[in-house]
Parts: sequence; C-alpha cells; structure tokens
Amino acid sequence: MAILKFPVLKDVSFDVKDGELVGLIGLNGAGKSTTINHIIGLLTPFKGSIKINDVTINDDVQQYKKQIAYIPEQPIVYKELTLKEHLELTMLAYDLDQKTAWQRADKLLKLFRLDNKLDWFPDNFSKGMRQKVMIVCAFLTDAKLFIIDEPFLGLDPLAVNDLLNLISERKKAGASILMSTHVLDTAQRYCDRFVLLHDGQVRTEGTIEELRQLFPDAGESLNDIYLTLAREGDAS
Repeated sequence: MAILKFPVLKDVSFDVKDGELVGLIGLNGAGKSTTINHIIGLLTPFKGSIKINDVTINDDVQQYKKQIAYIPEQPIVYKELTLKEHLELTMLAYDLDQKTAWQRADKLLKLFRLDNKLDWFPDNFSKGMRQKVMIVCAFLTDAKLFIIDEPFLGLDPLAVNDLLNLISERKKAGASILMSTHVLDTAQRYCDRFVLLHDGQVRTEGTIEELRQLFPDAGESLNDIYLTLAREGDAS
C-alpha cells in the first residue's frame, strides 16, 4: 500500500522578535496547530528550518527545547503526579534553581488560586483548573519563546486577566510570545503583530495598522480583516 504525503504548510515563514507578542490567526484547518507542532518539535518540516536564537532542533535538541514553554489548547497532565510533582518535574526538565523556582511557583500558585492544592492530582481537576496548571508550569520557566495555543478556552475572566498580565510581564522582560487564538478582539488589544494563516500559507502579516492599510475595504477590526481575507481565499 502506497502512503502519499502532502505538505499541510506551504512555505510558511515568519519570525517572533524579542519582547513581542505575535497572534497566529486562522480558521480551523488553516495550519495553526501544524505550525505550532513543527516549532515545538513534534513534526519535522519537509524543507526549511526553525531557529530559536540561531539554534535548530538538529543543532542541539536539549538547548532548543529548553528555550520553549508550551501551553497547549488541551491541558496535558500526568495521572500519577500531584500538582507539586508536576512543578518539580518542570524544574528538573528545565534545570531550574530549586529555591528561585519555588519562589516563583508560590507566586503563580497564589495568583491562580492553586496554592492549597499542591497535594491534589490535576488529572481530577476541571478543564479550567488543568489549564491553570499548564500556565503555572510554563511561566515557572525562563523560556525565551512562549507558545500559547487557544489559552482563553475554559478560563474564567479573572484567570484570563491574570494570564494577560503574565504575558505582558514576560514581554517586558524580553521573551518572545506566539499565541494562537480565535478570540480576535482580545488578540487585537494585546498582540503587537499578526500572522494570518489560510490554507496552510501565510496570507499576510503585520500590525493592525499595517493590515488596515493593506486592506482598506476590509474594515477596522482584526475580525473584519480576517473574515474578508478568508472569504477571498475561499473564492480564489
């Protein structure tokens, strides 16, 4: 039986600068998850390369992955581990100083109201609480690139606000952040720049002002601009 392989992504190329929050925008099936899976090393590109501070995964897989903190759309927790053990595992994986890491963890746990649940098993938490565990583990690290996939699904409004504040803090500290989201009004308020994917290709990219200038008839909002481009892409 022949297995045919067709690329989902077609010459996708963009960057995320230091201290920048880039919104990865696209309809379902546009290629957002595939792009993210390539960046975090779950998929291997047919061609081209992905670099984080000039390091590719083939150069040094450990150094490459230690620079990334990933918050998936669907929380991934270990059934056998308590919340405390999830934090300890993260500290070991990123080779963090225990004292400094626990000081940061304490603040994050209090922020997301998890400080009294260290001995609980996150596998039994609600989806929103498991999402908070993912956020705490990610922001516990000193990652250079944060990849955040649909972070607002399942979070209560207070947690959404706390997450946005954390993102702003890490941006100011120089971290690069790539965020995939369908919540376009929030993306418009907080993202510095946008990469709009359609049918596995970068349809366009730029700041909201640059997008408005490129597509003056599309509308003022990111939602209007993207819907116009998506309809144009389907019609072509």
